Amino acid sequence: MASFLRRKEGLSRIYNSLLQSNPSFLLRHQPFRSFSSQPSKKCLFGIYGHRSFFKVHQVKLFRNMSTVASIGTNKEGLKLLVTAGPRAQKMVGIWLFGSAAWVFSMVVLGGVTRLTRSGLSMTDWKFSGKLPPLTDQEWLQEFEKYKQSPEYKRVNKGMSIEDFKFIYWMEYAHRMWGRALGVMFALPFSYFLRKGYITLRLGLRLSTLFALGAGQGLIGWWMVKSGLEEPASEYAQPRVSPYRLAAHLTSAFIIYCGLFWTGLSVVMPEPPVESVAWARGAAKVRRFALPVSLLVGITAISGAFVAGNDAGHAYNTFPKMGDTWIPDDIFDMKPLIRNFFENTSTVQLDHRMLATATLVSISTLWWSTRKLEIHPAVRSLIGSTFGMAALQVTLGVSTLLSYVPVSLGTAHQAGALTLLTLVILLNHTVRRPSMSLLKSLPQVVKTA
Repeated sequence: MASFLRRKEGLSRIYNSLLQSNPSFLLRHQPFRSFSSQPSKKCLFGIYGHRSFFKVHQVKLFRNMSTVASIGTNKEGLKLLVTAGPRAQKMVGIWLFGSAAWVFSMVVLGGVTRLTRSGLSMTDWKFSGKLPPLTDQEWLQEFEKYKQSPEYKRVNKGMSIEDFKFIYWMEYAHRMWGRALGVMFALPFSYFLRKGYITLRLGLRLSTLFALGAGQGLIGWWMVKSGLEEPASEYAQPRVSPYRLAAHLTSAFIIYCGLFWTGLSVVMPEPPVESVAWARGAAKVRRFALPVSLLVGITAISGAFVAGNDAGHAYNTFPKMGDTWIPDDIFDMKPLIRNFFENTSTVQLDHRMLATATLVSISTLWWSTRKLEIHPAVRSLIGSTFGMAALQVTLGVSTLLSYVPVSLGTAHQAGALTLLTLVILLNHTVRRPSMSLLKSLPQVVKTA
């Protein structure tokens, strides 16, 4: 009897495992229905009278046990960034997506500040920030500082105090919005660390992003400082260095991409795959998605050089540049490499060519994946990326033909970051799933 009870206990554990993995399989076989808490004749008959059943189904039995074990290993072995449960994952995810959205708004606000020529209105900078002018006397003091700058002398001479207040408030809002982001990021970060929600790997990644955010303020002042220096030519308008502007924008893009990707990794540890066929389709998309994403990023950075050289105010025609397809002066500067970053004609031509290449590559991605077996979410993302690329090109052409109004220029900059967001989401969605998940997938999706 003791031997029987030990054997019954072992079979009961097998039954529970199989019931979790495949209930319908068990319900079709009567011998497993009699595992009650007390032994019965039916149970004895089910165990000892069906030895042939165990021989026939032994392989299936242990295969199902292996499946259960692999699923458990997958859940335990998956390297989660937040391990304190679904609620903690949701909280950290909301915080990271909120921080990414804040950086997005910072980029848009920075574009407005640049387009309204407000960036050089504040001629000094403190890391901790300062209160804005609150009295007429303080406003006059700030205005006098601005009058000593090259921009006032060459561009805004005779500006009224009211016009100065407008550009000052724009730049002040941009700087303080960045500092508020630092506080908004640091406080929840400290809270989640104290609660033990954040793993070491996630903590290191977020600490790096926080350091980049702190350095962004220094890069911003480094950029502004270049615009406060006297231009080399007496006929040139004062403007910030295009190299420093590109560095400032690139840093913002890196911070945004890091936050967005990390947020996706927190809330979606595994990509959405439901079959091996969909995983194979995602792998084919992945081979194209990464080069396309790099091209989108390079095109966006080239836009910083267009802005830094005020190249949008030249050749306001499309598709030709003036009366020609390619201007004659694109290689006038020496050494040759300077033309790609400082020559107005070359910089605008580069941006046009890169934008066209981006649209063509995304169109090719969409066309080549039409018949692939892929997850509906991946197909929808590819379609959205194609639509956003077409819209972004339309915004760029409209901005150029309209001589860069603030509204269209801002929309074009926001469109660049939106397109970058979509390609990041696409790459994250088609990333390679874990081996344990792949092993548990059926070959094809079962449809009703």
